[in-house]
Amino acid sequence: MEETNMKKKNEVVLNKKPRWKLLHQYYNYTGFYRFVGNSVKKAILPIILFLAALFAINEYVININQVLVTVTETFSPIGILAFFLASESIFLGLVPPELFIAWAGKSAMPVIYLSLLALASYLGGIISYFMGKAITKIPAVHNYMETRMAKHIKNTEKWGGFLIVVGALLPIPFSITSVAAGIINYKFKYYLLFGLLRFIRFYGYALVIFKIV
Repeated sequence: MEETNMKKKNEVVLNKKPRWKLLHQYYNYTGFYRFVGNSVKKAILPIILFLAALFAINEYVININQVLVTVTETFSPIGILAFFLASESIFLGLVPPELFIAWAGKSAMPVIYLSLLALASYLGGIISYFMGKAITKIPAVHNYMETRMAKHIKNTEKWGGFLIVVGALLPIPFSITSVAAGIINYKFKYYLLFGLLRFIRFYGYALVIFKIV
């Protein structure tokens, strides 16, 4: 009897905890913070190396600014945006967005093209989401993708919207997270809402790294 009363008291105390505290405990217990920390650590080094390579090439090999200006004059913006859309969907984010952000900075309308890049990335995520849903209808492909993306699918099932938020804002593969969300049939309206944070990431990168905005 006494043990039952203690359990009830514990349940009352637990229920009185604010929602954010309960979520914090859950994410801490399931290893979400550790996952995000490790992912950011893995992503920061390639970004630093990419920026260092750009600086070195610009300093000792060829003027990157001039190359970007030449690209903007040679290739149509529609073609570049279409290629970026494919990169952010079909190729699962293979090409670093920073390269395209730098291109936007050398274009005639930096803010407009930066916004179009962010939109292309957002749309690429949506395409990836529906790729994930389509995969579930092809057993052989579904089994293959589940094997290749088992960790991401499991994490998306555990953390849902919060993982999509982190994927949109931080250097975690947004396209792969979107595919996983499609595979587990995550609610599309919430995916669309959380995915909008992708715009913040692009403007943030442009402001902090390339000083475009």
